[in-house]
Amino acid sequence: MKNTDIEFMREAIRLSIENISDKGGPFGAVIVKDGEIIAKGTNRVTSSIDPTAHAEIVAIREAAKKFNNFNLSGCTIYTSCEPCPMCLSAIYWARIDRVFYGNTKIDAKKIGFDDSFIYDEIKLPIEKRSVKTTQLLRDEAIKGFKKWEEIEDKTDY
Repeated sequence: MKNTDIEFMREAIRLSIENISDKGGPFGAVIVKDGEIIAKGTNRVTSSIDPTAHAEIVAIREAAKKFNNFNLSGCTIYTSCEPCPMCLSAIYWARIDRVFYGNTKIDAKKIGFDDSFIYDEIKLPIEKRSVKTTQLLRDEAIKGFKKWEEIEDKTDY
């Protein structure tokens, strides 16, 4: 671990603490490429009335806009807390190379940010999940996938 890793993590932590004064959740994140912070994010769920506005997602959106690219290969994210399932998925979709985090999901649970039910739900078969999920009109929906397959110059992601 380099001193710069510690500095970047301290910035994510600083953002998380500062965000509390802004009436946001205690979460902060920075994305780094080539030794430089390219994006920052704080939890904006309540201020933006957006349940997806977690610090990591906000930072990923900012970085993608900055590079005009959804692929953030070569980047590292430093986040004040272990990413929740949604944020972890976004990190994978963005192809971020590495994650550093401060607090654990257990620490978050102790202060009321409990995402363990989501981890538990993901493991269950669809029919046993608490959110009722029903497949509908697959024969019609598959037409979109078939059309996608036919495009030769599509952007894969």
